[in-house]
Parts: sequence; C-alpha cells; structure tokens
Amino acid sequence: MAWLQSSPSLEELVEAYPDQWRLVQRETGAIIERNDADEVKAYITRVSQPEAPLPGRARPLRERLAAEIRRQMTIHLLKQAILSASTGVSEGRVRFNLLNGFVAQRLLFRRDLERKPVSLWRFRLTWPLLWQRRLLMPLVQPKGIWCFYSKPLITRLAGLIGDRSCLEIAAGDGTLSRFLADRGVRITATDDYSWSDSIDFPDTVLQQDARTALRIHQPQVVVCSWPPAGNPFEHHVFTAPSVQRYIVIGSRHHASTGNWTAYRSQTGFDLVVDEELSRLVLPPEVEHAVYVFTRAKASS
Repeated sequence: MAWLQSSPSLEELVEAYPDQWRLVQRETGAIIERNDADEVKAYITRVSQPEAPLPGRARPLRERLAAEIRRQMTIHLLKQAILSASTGVSEGRVRFNLLNGFVAQRLLFRRDLERKPVSLWRFRLTWPLLWQRRLLMPLVQPKGIWCFYSKPLITRLAGLIGDRSCLEIAAGDGTLSRFLADRGVRITATDDYSWSDSIDFPDTVLQQDARTALRIHQPQVVVCSWPPAGNPFEHHVFTAPSVQRYIVIGSRHHASTGNWTAYRSQTGFDLVVDEELSRLVLPPEVEHAVYVFTRAKASS
C-alpha cells in the first residue's frame, strides 16, 4: 500500500500485477473504444476517489489492495485515452513545439503553470494562430487546470458577488479566489486536498471539505470551478442557510462536471445559464458554461 501511495507509473503497475491489468482492460475496453472524451472524463472522475469503506466488517486487506491497484491502473489508462481523443496523438509524447509553447505561455501564464487573468482581445487575436491549440487542455489538465479565466470574466464575477462574503469550494490551487480577491472580493478558498497527487496547494487554500467550510464560514455566495461529475459535496451548498447565490463554472456536457442530481432535485434556488459569462471562460473549444443558482424569493 505504501508503494501504491507513491503513484507508480502504469508500466510499473502492469509489470507487478499482470492479472489485475487484464481485468482492467476488460472493464474499460468498451469505453475506450467509443473514444468519447467527455465519457472518459466522467468515468475518470468516478473512479478517481478511493473506495469508501462499507459499514460493518472491513474488507480483507488483499481485496482492498486489489481494488486500489485496479483504480490506479484505470486512471492511467483512461487519461491516455483522453489524450488520444483530444489531440489525435495516439503514440509518443504530446507536447507543444517551441513557437506554440512560447505563445501559449505568454498568453495564459505568469510563470510556469501559474495562471494569470487573460486579456480577451489578445486571446482572440492570438489563439486562432496556434495550430497546436487543441493540445493545451490535455497537457495542463493533469495538473488540475480545467479552464482559464479572462479579465472580463473576473470583473463580471466580482460584480455578481459584490460586497457579500464568498467561499470557493474545491478550489484547487486557488487561482480563481486569487483573481477575485485582487478585485476586492471577500473570498476564502477551501479544498479537501484529495487531489494532492496532481495539485500543489498553497497556504492560501484552507484544507477543509465543502460541508465543513460551509458550516464554519457561513458564506452568502459560493463559487466552484469545474466540480467533479457526480461529486458528493455540492448538495451541501443547497442546504446551507447562509447561501444566497451559487456560481458554478463547468461544462455544457453534464457528464463532464457537476452534481446534476443535486442541481435538479434542489428546490430552493433558481438556475440560470449565463451565456455571456460562459463565453468569457477560455478556451472556447471546451464548451464551458457558467451556471448561476440564486435563492428563490419564496425560500429566502
């Protein structure tokens, strides 16, 4: 188990456990063959979290080890499938050439993988000229980057929040909270750190799960950028009495992000897809959507 926690490569896992590899190949064969990037992403989200313990007698260690081995193999395999479906590259290393990499870096990042608010006019001028642009998201998603925020988006979001207290849940590296705080928003970034193998969490992101964060901070506004599909935490937002507005940045494809069971079953908030805000999330090829939940007057 200690070795598994060191994040071994797929090649190392297959060499050590060939029988488990054959099981994983059979289980994932059909979804990979369909070559649907959204379906694969949704499946990865479901299997990314370690299996929750069942009540009663604990499962034998051998069974728990086998389940964790298959989980890690499945994630490796499906991430490769996403890369192939998104980029068209099925073999070899996927990377930008020197020109595309330099322009993308200057356009989107302050340094390394530290994102910056993106100039929208500069993006619209430059982005179509990058012939390798479809490689961008598959290259940065393993580091927990699912979108980029334009300057007008941050301005509009800050206006929606106003002077109310705000909480970001599942904040990842805290980029969105950092941008909003620079616009004067009173915001607290939180995350349960469950993706610590992919994301470097700064001290500005408090280690708190969503339920705990909502109870402690009692925010009036909650934001979340690209919550995992079918996640177990968003439903707590709709039962938190302090929350008046919930803003979700996600995908138009419901299988890719968000707890749509919770979205549809809640009755205390009105939901609007803000098309103007959606167009301000980058890059456009990902088909982002911004969902704004506002507490219904009758429920206030």
